[in-house]
Amino acid sequence: MSGLVISGGRVVDPASGMDAVGDVAVVDGKIAAVGTGLGGAERVIDATGLVVAPGFIDLHAHGQSIPADRMQAFDGVTTTLDLEAGVLPVGSWYERQARKGRVLNYGAATNWAFARIGAMTGSNAESSLEAFGNAMRDRRWMDNVATDAEVAGILERLSRGLNEGGIGIGILNAYAPGAGVQELTAVCQLAAAKNVPTFTHVAFMSRIDPESAVEAYIRLIGYAGATGAHMHICHFNSSSKTDVERCRVLIAKAQAQGLPITVEAYPYGTGSTVLAAAFFSDPEFVERNGTGYDSVQRVTDGYRFHDREELLKAQAEEPSSLVLWHILDTEHNAHHRDLLDMSVLYPGGAIASDAMPWTTSDGKTYTGDAWPLPDDATSHPRSAGCFTKFIREWVRERKTVSLLEGVRKCALIPAEILSQSTPAMRAKGRLAKDADADIVVFDYERLSDRATFTAMNRPSEGVRHLVVSGQVLIGDGILDVTARPGKPVRRPVVEG
Repeated sequence: MSGLVISGGRVVDPASGMDAVGDVAVVDGKIAAVGTGLGGAERVIDATGLVVAPGFIDLHAHGQSIPADRMQAFDGVTTTLDLEAGVLPVGSWYERQARKGRVLNYGAATNWAFARIGAMTGSNAESSLEAFGNAMRDRRWMDNVATDAEVAGILERLSRGLNEGGIGIGILNAYAPGAGVQELTAVCQLAAAKNVPTFTHVAFMSRIDPESAVEAYIRLIGYAGATGAHMHICHFNSSSKTDVERCRVLIAKAQAQGLPITVEAYPYGTGSTVLAAAFFSDPEFVERNGTGYDSVQRVTDGYRFHDREELLKAQAEEPSSLVLWHILDTEHNAHHRDLLDMSVLYPGGAIASDAMPWTTSDGKTYTGDAWPLPDDATSHPRSAGCFTKFIREWVRERKTVSLLEGVRKCALIPAEILSQSTPAMRAKGRLAKDADADIVVFDYERLSDRATFTAMNRPSEGVRHLVVSGQVLIGDGILDVTARPGKPVRRPVVEG
């Protein structure tokens, strides 16, 4: 047999339920066979003593660059998608990725926030972290209910993005809490008509009414029921904060009634976002969130804010700076650990990183080609170790789920969430004949995240081999820095 054979590993495939020693054969970017005795290939990887699994699929990764891809490769990721925020314009973004080449498979939704920025402020800058921060200087798109004409402009931009192949609609509702229910209903009706999911950062995250996390989830459930749109909940843990238990009950009941709602979470109690996010400037920030201003920490230098005045001043001066938000104290608080478990282990929920871009000490996004990353490159540990942390802690050490179920949450469930709307995802997340050859081979006993909040840019360890679109990207633990095997994940483009 020509091509590649991964031989003698523990093959773990949640789609078929297989968990047994076997071989996986790869030809022309596809899996040609799964079985035993599949030798005779041009290249053989001896996977004896290693786990062979479908590559992990990240539904929520904002990095979308070569350095971000490389860090995620060592986290076992083969497909990295920006769906919560998305991009705008969509077509030119995909063209730009193809020109420069990508390390991992990539894709994006169409960006509701930037559709709002364009329709309501007249700024049509392409979406980026810097453009997002700068747009927050004009709060009309954040605070105002859109007029009928503005709603029409928002829908037109979103529709164009979907026609250009956007995977769905990313709804950063918490960053524009002033958006009206009529507008969001129309956005969800568009998603339903186009048969695509919405990927929502819920509008509110407070633990108290009004504008509580519970209210936000009731709205999301209502959109699903009233429009039929598939509503995907982004970072269920950080959106729900200390009210995870109450929100979990609501979502489970809605799903039991057949509403099209799906969930993702990441295995950390600390979130990350841009400094200019609207919720940080809430006059009742402390009371509504149960955290002081010192819970907000600048990524580049580790500085923690002291009071509202200081934070508002920094918002005005450096709106696009990345910050950490320490929400759940999982190290010292047993109840907070239970809350994180409720979101990470939610039945049928996906693991997704919310990986942030890498930035250097000058606060600029790093998109260079250096490997390892520059010493001053910072982000959030989840940008380097989300999936390996989940497998290490929840699967191997704590045994809260089996390895088969752990891989399901990292690979198959994300693929299934997108399979109805995005044909390219139907061949991912599984080890089967004719499936895409996106494969991770790891040492189960050594697989571990290494990134911490004081050393963020340390790659995970234990991924011995990583195959992307049939090409070996990591071999014997060594990254091929010349490789650009990533292919676009994109819905069919509609001309005209």
